[in-house]
Amino acid sequence: MPDASAWRIALPHTTAAVPIARALVRTALAEVDAPADSDTAELLTAELVANAVEHTRPGAPIELVVELLESGCQVEVHDGDPRPPGDLTARPDDDHPDPWQEHGRGLLLIRTLSSSCGHRPTPHGKAVWFTLPGRRAPRV
Repeated sequence: MPDASAWRIALPHTTAAVPIARALVRTALAEVDAPADSDTAELLTAELVANAVEHTRPGAPIELVVELLESGCQVEVHDGDPRPPGDLTARPDDDHPDPWQEHGRGLLLIRTLSSSCGHRPTPHGKAVWFTLPGRRAPRV
């Protein structure tokens, strides 16, 4: 596989963005038989997109970028809000999240299931991202 392939799509600022984003990730990973786990990539992408829809002003642009790498994949969600998302770094209470808490479990999933994650400013807001490692080849 070449060094990297990338897919980029503008998403609607509605809850319809989540299944659209999941489908793009699934298609991108299947199209080139990517080494990353597509179920995990879809789940974490859905969390990032849902957060962008919920926490940005209505009508603000949201963009999904899926980059396939030899070592796995990176998914970014760009939105127009420059404020950083909730904490994407591990916390002491990660092992015992409050089951009654309405918010925050998505970021816990991203922190737990990705190989790395974070956010960075962009000229029009921010990008929140995660990476997934390639799957290990089965032992024979």
